Amino acid sequence: MSQKNEIPNFFVYGEPSRVLDIGFLHVETVMDRKTLHFGHVAAHKHPSMGQITYWFKGGGRYRIEDETWNFSAPTISFVPSNIIHGFEVDDQSDAIVVSVSDDTLKTLASQVDLGLDAPTFLTGRPEDPSWKRVDALLEMVSAEYADRGGQNEKVILGLVGVVLSLVGRLGGSAALPQASPTVALALALRSAIDRHYRSDWPVGRYVELLATTPHLLDKAAREVFGLTVKELLLERRLLEAKRLLMFTIRSVEDVGREVGFEDPAYFSRFFRKRMGEAPAAWRRRNVERSSIGGDAEI
Repeated sequence: MSQKNEIPNFFVYGEPSRVLDIGFLHVETVMDRKTLHFGHVAAHKHPSMGQITYWFKGGGRYRIEDETWNFSAPTISFVPSNIIHGFEVDDQSDAIVVSVSDDTLKTLASQVDLGLDAPTFLTGRPEDPSWKRVDALLEMVSAEYADRGGQNEKVILGLVGVVLSLVGRLGGSAALPQASPTVALALALRSAIDRHYRSDWPVGRYVELLATTPHLLDKAAREVFGLTVKELLLERRLLEAKRLLMFTIRSVEDVGREVGFEDPAYFSRFFRKRMGEAPAAWRRRNVERSSIGGDAEI
């Protein structure tokens, strides 16, 4: 695996990250770009879009953040924006990849039976009627996109919404009640934390930013995410630290500073308390365990 100083952000494979058009949608197969990645797709993320990946043949190993699965078709995943993922498959494997902008996913969220704020990874049996429906729907998505592209957006998004609901039925996380003010506040908090966690803001700054009260903000965080606001902040910093340790060659001290810890000793204590080992030891163990390789990102 090539070493990089940053976890790469991509638009679609081979193209640098850019601002997406409103309503952006893209459909292709993994092996459409076979000659570029040869089935070895390194850890990466997409800043502004989520992806459905449906493996209809073959199998391999798939990574989402620091979890890795061996899988065989049929397998489907939904990965929201800014979630690190990658995979390693042979040349007999293939998948349909549907990339959907965050703004479009927000319009679908209240209509589908799947929470769209967390990744989902499911495998099944080809003879299962529900998986046959998933297969048929995604074949339709692929065919519609090939025929009309974005001109047939309403038809494709309708099909994508059904697919996401079927994923929820098959075992994905239940959809969050998007109409709830509590949920809306919790999701706004998470978005704000994503933007500002490096600055080590106190909880009061988030209360002020979101024009709420400490009680309501903490209540929303507990009800939706099962964590206090402070715990959410620490978990986000921990997540970024784990990403940087696993997927870059930056020093432990540099990683600590990147996630808001100017004191390296304090960062090490913070990390050890939550992960049970020092950052350097955790990095060695997880990099050795990882088998996702190559320079290509999809």
